[in-house]
Amino acid sequence: MSDLPRKAVTRTAKLAALPLGFAGRATWGLGKRIGGKSAELVAREVQQRTADQLFKTLGELKGGAMKLGQALSVFESALPEEIAGPYRAALTKLQEAAPPLPARTVHGVLAERIGEDWRDRFLEFEDTPAAAASIGQVHRAVWHDGRAVAVKVQYPGAGEALLSDLAQLSRFARLLGPLVPGMDIKPLIKELRERVSEELDYELEAQAQREHAAEFADDPDVLIPQVVHQSDQVLVTEWIDGIPLSEVVAEGTEEQRDRAGQLLARFLFSGPARTGLLHADPHPGNFRLLPAEEEGDPESEWRLGVLDFGTVDRLPGGLPQTIGDSLRLALEGDAAGVYRLLREEGFVKESIDLDPDAVLDYLLPIIEPTQVEEFTFTRGWLREQAARIADPRSPAHQLGRQLNLPPSYVLIHRVTLSTIGVLCQLGATVRMRDELEAWLPGFLVEEEPEEFLEGEEPEALPAQESPEAEGAAGDNEALEHAGNEGGSERKGDTVEA
Repeated sequence: MSDLPRKAVTRTAKLAALPLGFAGRATWGLGKRIGGKSAELVAREVQQRTADQLFKTLGELKGGAMKLGQALSVFESALPEEIAGPYRAALTKLQEAAPPLPARTVHGVLAERIGEDWRDRFLEFEDTPAAAASIGQVHRAVWHDGRAVAVKVQYPGAGEALLSDLAQLSRFARLLGPLVPGMDIKPLIKELRERVSEELDYELEAQAQREHAAEFADDPDVLIPQVVHQSDQVLVTEWIDGIPLSEVVAEGTEEQRDRAGQLLARFLFSGPARTGLLHADPHPGNFRLLPAEEEGDPESEWRLGVLDFGTVDRLPGGLPQTIGDSLRLALEGDAAGVYRLLREEGFVKESIDLDPDAVLDYLLPIIEPTQVEEFTFTRGWLREQAARIADPRSPAHQLGRQLNLPPSYVLIHRVTLSTIGVLCQLGATVRMRDELEAWLPGFLVEEEPEEFLEGEEPEALPAQESPEAEGAAGDNEALEHAGNEGGSERKGDTVEA
């Protein structure tokens, strides 16, 4: 094990080796084919070697390189199976683990940030990390009051490495195309760079986690661990056990997959409505499936544990109502209404004129999951959407190139697509409309109270109902309002590639 490589020249050389290595393996593959090996077998070997190098390089460098790898890992469902297969295992590893820093480096950070007597804060501290991520790794420990805790330690030099990596990756983003065919990587790298300072600030992360933990404290479906201690480069939170979502993706039961998918969609849409914050890093490594505290409905035997609030989008009013309004109008077939809202919000620039019906045709397949009571998200459905939008010969591709993504929607867009990618990895059947109706502003239109004609008396209330009871029922109905976009096979949400 070695410390995080921090010299820009070293990191740049390692990153540059990715596309060069791909080109070299392609030449090697050609030689193998000339030697008599089948094209299919050679292609599989080339892809496997590329996947192995990808994990090794991005995992060792951590920083921006690994952050990109994690972001790409949730999109593997959109790739053709012959390409996705070899990358799946390698990219999924980045969601849960990476080569760790040596214990001496971790101890040095703890001594510097918590104090030389840092060991007195803990009854136990495990030197071997339980998980490693892009800018820090997590150690299991026992706090001095007996609580099991997760100690997140930021890699020394993580900020410098993160910025350096993303700058270098951006310079040869086109050359990285062969690693993940069909995906435009440069905009993703740009958006990741814009979030660097926030993710490095553990004080901001602790604040976001505290707000979520307070709001979801009594929630039967979602568990947010409490913050125990925070200092520069060190964050201590309560430890939660459970099944990592990556394991549910790999070998979960149908019940676990469906429940995880439903709760993931619920958390995505309810979070902004309840806290004014959008958890913006929805890769499977940040979620756990835990047994419910109380036994009851079999469907509710699991709840969702949520980790890592280093990246959030601040949405004081919840998700923008334009999303709900546009989605509702699209489902109603109101092409002119959808086009008007998209133009007003900047999705269609003033200098561009598009056919409203063509825009609606572009959107409808993407929002298929919202058109039905429940939808099964599948890799096949996602690939179909990705192919439709990515194919240069497709009308959808031509129209998509003319649409604009306003800056205020960039993170919402990425989180939505990433969540859909995870739902498709799970193969979950989700009641997406339930979550949209409950949490997405504008998705439901509140009915106006009926006006009585002059002299007309309202119908008498049934004997068992009082005006107070009716008012309470009305209040409960009003709570069901707010959300997003949907989908995967006829049973939820949105996508693009």
